[in-house]
Formats: sequence, structure tokens, C-alpha cells
Amino acid sequence: MHKPLLVTDFLDRARRHYGDQEAVVAATGERYTYDEFGDRVDRLAAALADRGIEKGDRVAVLDPNTHYQLEAAYAAFQLGAVHTPLNYRLTPDDYEYILNDAGVDAVVADYEYAEKIEAVRDEVPTETFVSNDADATEGDWEDFDAVVDDADPDGFARPEMAEDEVVTINYTSGTTGDPKGVMRTHRTETLHAYVLSVHQEIYDDDVYLWTLPMFHVNGWGHIYAVTGMGATHVCTRGIDAAEVVETIRAEDVSFLCGAPTVLNMLIDYYEENGEPAMTGDSDVRVTTAGSAPPEATIRAVEDEFGWYLKHLYGLTETGPLITMSDARRLLDADDDGRFALKKRQGMGVLGTEVAVVDDDGEDVPRDDSTIGEIVVRGNQVMEGYWEKPEATEEAFNEKREGWFHTGDLASVDEHGMVSIKDRKKDIIVSGGENISSIEIEDTLFDHDEVNDVAVIPAPSERWGEEPKAFVVPTSGDPDAPGVTEQEIREFTKEHMASYKAVKRVEFVAELPATATGKIQKYELREREWGDEDRMVGEG
Repeated sequence: MHKPLLVTDFLDRARRHYGDQEAVVAATGERYTYDEFGDRVDRLAAALADRGIEKGDRVAVLDPNTHYQLEAAYAAFQLGAVHTPLNYRLTPDDYEYILNDAGVDAVVADYEYAEKIEAVRDEVPTETFVSNDADATEGDWEDFDAVVDDADPDGFARPEMAEDEVVTINYTSGTTGDPKGVMRTHRTETLHAYVLSVHQEIYDDDVYLWTLPMFHVNGWGHIYAVTGMGATHVCTRGIDAAEVVETIRAEDVSFLCGAPTVLNMLIDYYEENGEPAMTGDSDVRVTTAGSAPPEATIRAVEDEFGWYLKHLYGLTETGPLITMSDARRLLDADDDGRFALKKRQGMGVLGTEVAVVDDDGEDVPRDDSTIGEIVVRGNQVMEGYWEKPEATEEAFNEKREGWFHTGDLASVDEHGMVSIKDRKKDIIVSGGENISSIEIEDTLFDHDEVNDVAVIPAPSERWGEEPKAFVVPTSGDPDAPGVTEQEIREFTKEHMASYKAVKRVEFVAELPATATGKIQKYELREREWGDEDRMVGEG
């Protein structure tokens, strides 16, 4: 038989089986069962319907990881509206672009960020504005809790919905050019959540700590998976290492996600505070994504914290989950070689085909050295870019027809495990030799005086381009880094082939990054290539 796959099923199941169990621990301390959470969702859906929101309308949510974000998402789903989560670190101009591009009808915004929407309010098509603290929000905003309290939970009718209808639009992080709206359907979101639940081993007794932004690919799908399994959401308003560790112990957290930058923040806290206990009564597992974590980070998380680390790879366009390095039959728990394996992006997850192809769209050899582009097809891959048919056509057909092209360059080993070597645009070609910036970065992460680093191609009259490292020193002071540029250069020469060694070094206080911890190398590239006709060398 065929049953439509709808994202409303996740909360429906939790209410049906876990109604009296704890669903959400709010950042402000309130606790809601699934019955209480569901009632608030129903009331908000009724209130939005009363304000004219109907099937197909876009409802944007600008919020840190609070219960308001979860409630607004599921209220939109109840109406068949299109949930449009917003990155809370953008500028008013960014919001003006996105709200107009998506044609957003209603905005639910946190009081701390609503002023950025208020600044462009007259320039966008939005008519309904709701804040979680209207008294603290400048302008004419309705109060979320008052709206919920005043609404009748039976005051809306759930429309007929089809699994191929768009249910969410996620905007890309904008590491290159204007953000694009990634359209995802009931079907893609549901199947992604199913796959996620298996590979992340999510169960009803999990306590999930929201350190991963909910706006980022719908919290990587955990707004669905954690809910559908009847597990507990523990909300936060941001990442503070001391609060994260305290919450893990106090709430008996069993699962969290975070970029390598978050893990490094926790490692620093651990080392600076006498190596405190990093778990409650439950074992803790953590999933990281974005850039590959250095082996030193994985070692600290597993051997010092006692956590189990999984490494996920994907993009906004792919759900994101398409590969994981958690291949336990290939891992030896007693062998330090497992850290190198876990750092790889891994193998395709259930129901997903991942290939590494050459310029003709043919598979590269499984020799772990030949580099090609990662392409993917699976049920979790996006429907396309919102109102951008040409960009959609290119993304799915550039080299291999019908496969999404990631733009990531990688090799693949005998087991089909991929290892990203660089972004297509970031590969360094120096004197005719291809150099992986990621390999240089991973080497520099092993230097005691390097806290963070990004390597890009810089112009070179002799070689066309050469590796340059932007280093955030452990001291935190670029004027007193505790190491010289020459020592950094010599360190890379000692640990890799000499032609790969970094040639130039600049110490900086911080690296430009998106809200999800992805380094925005294009900003660094623009600084280096600003006077050139193009940001690529000839050599």
C-alpha cells in the first residue's frame, strides 16, 4: 500500500505514544510534555490561520535554539505552509533579500534579532510579525505567548497535503554569491529523517542538546527525528562551553551535534578547568560536520571526554546527510588509526548513491589518490532551488545527468569511503602541482601554537599561486603569536612533501565563518586576489 510521507506524522506519532512524556526543556527553564507541546503548536497554527496564513504560504522563523522555533515550524507544517528558517547571524540587507526572494507571508522572530527584520519591514511583502517577547521588541509585533494563549486549538483545519509538495525552504549559507533557497518536500524531509534516525541511532530515551543551529537544514533533520522518536529536546540560546557541559550533566544529555569549532571550544574548556566530567549518567555520542575535524580533535573527544564521535558529510541541498564515517566493521577501537578513518567523510548512507567522478562524469579509480568531484543521488536530495531553474539544471547535470554535483573534490578508497581534498574552487595549483589546502590545515592543527587555521591559494609570480595560511594563534593575539612565520613554514616542510608546504603566513585574531562554523574562504581569497582579474593563478 502507499501512504503519503508527511512531516506532520512526526509530532502526531509523539503525541499518540508519548503524550505525557517530556518533549522539550526550554532555554528559559519551562518543561513541556508532548501533549503540552502539541497543544501550543495547535494554538499557534490556529492563530496563523486566523491571520490569513494558508497552504503554500511561507512562514519565516528567526530564532536561536528555543522552543519557539520548534513550535513555529510544526505550526507551519500543520497548515501546509512552507517553513523558512533564517540564519540569525545575517544582516538586515540579507533578510530583505531572503524575505523578498521567498515571498514570506509571516515572520516569527526572537526579541534579540527582531530589530534586524524591523529595519527592513517596509521593504518586504510580510504582513504578520510575531515576537517571543513583544515588550522587548521595537515596532508593531504581536507577542507569541499571548497569541498562543488567546487561540482555540481547534480553530484550524489541516488541509490535504501531498508528499511531493514543498514544505521547507532552507537558504544556503552564502559562502559564494547570493543565498539560494533550497526546496525540500514532505517526502525528502521524511526519508532523510528516517535515514538520520538509523545512522545517528536515535531512540525514545535520548536527550538531545541543541548546540547545532535549528535553522541549519532544519537542524540537520533533528527537528523531525528527535520528535518522531518521542525523545527529549533540550533547547539553548547559544554556545557557551560552561553551560553546555553543565547542561550535559544536569539533563543527562546523550546526544548532541556541532561543528569542529564547537568541539575545540569544549576541548579548551576541558583543559582549562581541570578536566571536569563531561557526561551525566548516560553515554554521550556527538556528530560533527562541516569541515573534517583534525585527528587531534577526534582523539580528545573520544579518549578524554569519553564520547563516541560520528562524522557526517552533506550539504544544505542534500538533506544534508549523504555519508558517514561510522563504519564500525572497518574501525579497530584499540588502534589509533581509527582517528584517520573517522576523519574521512565516509561512505554513502542507506538509500543513497555517492560517486566521485572525473570531468567526463566517469567514476575515478578507488585508489584513494585520484581526485574527482563528489556527486550524489538519493531520496533526501533537494527538489531544486526556489525560482532558479537554471541553477537547478546545472547543479544536477553538469557532469553526470540526474546527480547533484557537490563541488567538493575527493578521492575514494577500496571500501568506497570518500575523503574530501578541497572545494573545487579552492584547490591550489602551484607550478602544475595540485595541493590540498585541507591537508595543510590538518598538519598545522597539530602545532601547539595554532588554534585555528585556513589555507587558501595566494598569487605568486613564480608559481601562479602558492599556499597561504591564515593562523589564529593559541595565544589569541596575532601580534604576539608565540611562534614565527618561519617556524610555521618549517613545521609544514617537516610534516609533508616540500612542494605542499605553506609559503606565506598571516596571523589573525579570527577567521570569517558562517553560523555553522564553515570557514568563508572566499572572503580570504577576495582579500588576496582583489587586484587581479580573476582569483586563480597561472603556473
